[in-house]
Amino acid sequence: MRILLLTLFFFTCFSNAVDNEKFVIAIDPGHSKNHFGAVSSRGIPEYNFNIAIANVLLRKLQEHNKVDAFIINLDGVDISLKERTQTAKKRKANLYISLHHDSVQQKYISYWKYEGKKNHYSDNFKGYSIFISNKNVEKDDSLKFSKFLGEEFRKFGFVPTLHHSEKIKGENRKLLDKTLGIYRFDDLIVLKTASMPAVLIECGVIVNREEELLVSSDEFKEELANAIVIAILKYSEKE
Repeated sequence: MRILLLTLFFFTCFSNAVDNEKFVIAIDPGHSKNHFGAVSSRGIPEYNFNIAIANVLLRKLQEHNKVDAFIINLDGVDISLKERTQTAKKRKANLYISLHHDSVQQKYISYWKYEGKKNHYSDNFKGYSIFISNKNVEKDDSLKFSKFLGEEFRKFGFVPTLHHSEKIKGENRKLLDKTLGIYRFDDLIVLKTASMPAVLIECGVIVNREEELLVSSDEFKEELANAIVIAILKYSEKE
């Protein structure tokens, strides 16, 4: 009887340990305070948009007991792209999400004055994009998660931009799924060096004057983060 009780005790402890294992998400706000990426139509650095949506996503993920999440480079200092993915590996992340906001090629840029200052803009394109890399060691799972993500974005009413597939210099990315807005970009460093499934999300085109206002709104950030969270939960349950 004592042996049976001890066996049941250790089995219960082991089962609880397994059940309590959380699915870990590394959230990477692209760029940094000094090297801030694109600039919006109203002169706002891309990094400001990236860290804003990263914080909303983190808050929403923290509401779920089965997942854990952290922001890479929370202070926005200058670190290399490989350092970002190495941090995710050290913290045993199961999924890597890089958050960005989009621009366009110079041929589409026009200029206007905003608050007395000359700024660039392009209202030609708007929408989100999802990128994966075939050089990622978990490329199949990266694609699997990207599909969950694209499906949720569409359910929430978000529409992809297809301008990255245009056959011009600086674009010409392979469009894997036109409906879901999934592209293949093998040499994106954070995607190909991540040791776990990884996606890069361009949340919106911030040189588009209308879309810049949209992605700046609390409602947009909440809805986009909700879509990402649902995709993560669905993906983690199938792991």
